[in-house]
Amino acid sequence: MRDPVTGFTYPEDWVQRCTDTGKLLLVTEGLAVLTSTGAVLLRGFTTGTTAAAAAKAAVLSLKAPAGPVFLTLPCGLTVSVPAEGREGTGTGKKFSGDYPSDVTAGIEIRAEASRQPGSMTITFGDGVGRFVRDTPRYKKGTPAVSSPALSCIVRSVQEALDETGETGIMVRISIPEGAATGRKTLNPKVGVEGGISILGTTGLVEPWDDHLTESTAGRIAAAENPVLTTGRIGLRFSRLLFPDREVILIGGKLKEALDAGPGPVTLCGLPALILRHISPQILDGTGFLTVEELSQSDRFPAMVTDILAGFKKVRPAVTVVLINREGKVIGESP
Repeated sequence: MRDPVTGFTYPEDWVQRCTDTGKLLLVTEGLAVLTSTGAVLLRGFTTGTTAAAAAKAAVLSLKAPAGPVFLTLPCGLTVSVPAEGREGTGTGKKFSGDYPSDVTAGIEIRAEASRQPGSMTITFGDGVGRFVRDTPRYKKGTPAVSSPALSCIVRSVQEALDETGETGIMVRISIPEGAATGRKTLNPKVGVEGGISILGTTGLVEPWDDHLTESTAGRIAAAENPVLTTGRIGLRFSRLLFPDREVILIGGKLKEALDAGPGPVTLCGLPALILRHISPQILDGTGFLTVEELSQSDRFPAMVTDILAGFKKVRPAVTVVLINREGKVIGESP
């Protein structure tokens, strides 16, 4: 069984542990993820997907009441998204799946559509955050709308135009509770004010929290047997491998993170950062320029076994699990 969003092939024993065929179907459709225990966690829809659904419903409703709507997400999946449209007004409420701490869960996104023959215009109104200073990618005053999300909105509106036969449209997207909700997000810290951002790299919300809400060291100290991971790939697969444990993203601060753990911890992720921390001279004399190249060689299994055995003596409370980019375990502490 393969995840159509990430391309990850689920191990057969994971599949066998899941007895709910309905949930397994959602996994094959990309709307949920399967974990190592057999539990299935639902993905949600991003603000970008919700805005696109509201916009499409608004345009379709110029001809007849609409909803739900089919969208092609940035990841390539075509899915049905809850939304309603009547007389040119479309609404959608953000579904967050099993994402545990999404402050935007359930927020309503509204789209107003009016005929504009010959062209398409998408604008953003109240409740959509705007940048309050210039950034490398955005000018001051620009709506906080990511490129994948905007592309999804434009594509969805064009699909609605094709279905209705309209030759052009103006759509204005707003978020009635956006300003209040935006203050609860990280937006003010990154220079976005007045609302929430409309985002979505894949169009789907992963069912776990990858944003730190307090200091990393504090989270590690308070957690029981946490899983520490170095990057986004490690975060994704750590949540699949260890669904019943708290997974904490530590980036490159391995020493600080390991020092913060008062008890057993698991360090899980791609090999480069982890092995360079454990054995800074790992590449010396190997002829390889990167740890990733080394990890694909015949020499790697024996080398990593010796390195992890030595590290276990230095850090007996730390279990190391190394994975490749496909999520396969390629090294593990004795």
